Amino acid sequence: MDLITASQFSLVYNAFSFTFATMAAATLFLWLGRSQVGPAYKTALTISGLVCAIAAYHYLRIFDSWNEAYELKDGVLVATGVAFNDAYRYVDWLLTVPLLLIELILVMRLTQAETTSKCLKLGFAAALMIVLGYPGEIADNNSTRALWGTLSAIPFLYIVWELFKGLGESIERQPESVRKLIKDARLVTFGAWGFYPIVYMIPYTGLTGGNVETALQIGYTIADVIAKAGVGVMIYVIAVRKSAIEYPEYAK
Repeated sequence: MDLITASQFSLVYNAFSFTFATMAAATLFLWLGRSQVGPAYKTALTISGLVCAIAAYHYLRIFDSWNEAYELKDGVLVATGVAFNDAYRYVDWLLTVPLLLIELILVMRLTQAETTSKCLKLGFAAALMIVLGYPGEIADNNSTRALWGTLSAIPFLYIVWELFKGLGESIERQPESVRKLIKDARLVTFGAWGFYPIVYMIPYTGLTGGNVETALQIGYTIADVIAKAGVGVMIYVIAVRKSAIEYPEYAK
């Protein structure tokens, strides 16, 4: 375990606590918000809420693991010998990252064939990206981390291409009142996902000791809040606006 200071421990502790509360609140908001959208968009909000619910559970486990890894003795923070379990984060991503793409596709209400095709392709690519990134995350040297990080970048680049090229024409067919919002949701998704590899490369910087662990945990946490709760709220707004257009009873 990298030695961290008491202030660094507290910073990460509070970030995990905040994120758990954010994900739990977003889950309730999205699931309760299903009553405000038409039938075609309820599944998108259900999945968006599920993403936040899965994240809330895993952040609770991450929070507990962080507490078990360190303790304060005579005013000095020391490692307990129980390793901080970062695998919770990758298990969470393996479940939620494919769902994040699926919720964006569902709220666009494409044809059944197009929806099925894109969900399968993007979902598989997202899962592959996470699986390939994990060996590098737990590696004890930067060369191994770089190898698996590079392999993980291949499906990531495919996802980016699909988001901007593959979905480009489909987005242009969306109602004008939501077209920009869908583009914004796509851009925020790309921005948040693009932040993950930047955080992944923190060990390559000049940071040492506990600074590396602290930066990793805070960086991943910020990206999670934006990609899941932030995009989830955008999905809700898109669903509400499209429902008002397509279902007269929701126009009010």
